[in-house]
Amino acid sequence: MVMIIGAGIGGLTAALSLHAAGIDCTVIEAVAELKPLGVGINLQPHAVRELVELGLGEELAQTGIATSALRYATCRGDIVLTVPRGRAAGYLWPQVSIHRGQLQMLLLDAVVDRLGPDAVRTGLSFDGFAPGALEPGGTGPVGVRLRESATGRLVKDGADVVVGADGLHSAVRALLHPREDELRWSGITMWRGISEGDPFFDGATMVVAGTQLGAKIVAYPICPNARARGKALVNWVAEVRTAPAGTPATEADWWRSGRLADVQSHYTGWVLPYLDVPELIGKTDRILEYPMVDKAPLQRWGTGHVTLLGDAAHPMYPVGSNGGSQAVLDARYLALALATEPEPAAALARYEHERRRQTDSLVTSGHRFEVDDLVRLAEQRAPGGFTDITAVLTAQELSRAADAHRRVADMDVQALNERPSWTVSR
Repeated sequence: MVMIIGAGIGGLTAALSLHAAGIDCTVIEAVAELKPLGVGINLQPHAVRELVELGLGEELAQTGIATSALRYATCRGDIVLTVPRGRAAGYLWPQVSIHRGQLQMLLLDAVVDRLGPDAVRTGLSFDGFAPGALEPGGTGPVGVRLRESATGRLVKDGADVVVGADGLHSAVRALLHPREDELRWSGITMWRGISEGDPFFDGATMVVAGTQLGAKIVAYPICPNARARGKALVNWVAEVRTAPAGTPATEADWWRSGRLADVQSHYTGWVLPYLDVPELIGKTDRILEYPMVDKAPLQRWGTGHVTLLGDAAHPMYPVGSNGGSQAVLDARYLALALATEPEPAAALARYEHERRRQTDSLVTSGHRFEVDDLVRLAEQRAPGGFTDITAVLTAQELSRAADAHRRVADMDVQALNERPSWTVSR
């Protein structure tokens, strides 16, 4: 039996993957009722492949937008670099822009349908491990203490394997690595929201305008129903440097409400040829405020029969839209390792070795995004704007920008398309 702490995207994908591999599991979630909260998220083709192989391709297509291209632009809206996405880039799977809460509900529905209504145990928070549960070389079940969120009553439980998939503020990670749990703030504050407006470009394009030196706006459509009505339900992220990098983060709460005046003041006059940024922000019902934070890569994720997954293991800056995607990959490879290794400790060691190799580099590369440098250079060379980027940046500079994007956001097309499936046949 595998106990997964946390019913987020990574935890629910892990449950589906373990079930598909014939491994019993249960999911522990602190909130009493899961609801479709949050804003938009991008799933890269490497994550979409895994969800398609779990039989969720039709649901993804009905719920999200298959992103066709990503356009980097100056704060005036002049296009610096266009990068094809998903199938347009040669992948066998699309990139999908989707509402995070709807994705979570899609996964939850699949877990309940396939594993049963008792597979997700809500209203229980992780409280700790039983004495001796983390002793080196331990081979038996892991004793776990849970606590009822409503009453505070202690519940003793156990599992053969415990997976901490409980997000940025992971209680499992804090217990495993109490001195390696500090948030690192980039100095950038992010405001997020969703509002409906007119479609831009082909109705499936993601736009990133401006740079992190001052202000940046990220915008992309996330709803096929709105698109069918000739409109665009746009997820937007405003990124503004509000403090020097390295300043201690005072709060990192995904659901903290932000004020319209605080964010809109940074985008006065940002009326791009294809997107009215002040209008987009101003029509938002609820704005969320969050610092751009990560944590230093761990030398190890877990010990013995305990490990971490997703943001609990490797929180990263949202550069390259890889946070949620990497959680999906973690979940799938974890199930593969547990299904093909006879000993759980060996399986978790294999899982951590493979996934840390990928995620550590993404955490590090997110600290300096070279595409930002090229956009800033274009703004400096042509402050009055331009119509042809090749008159502003050299072919070598543009090639370097495309390479920088691929290093942070993409997996090699041929390698992903030809890689053997991680699905385990029972």
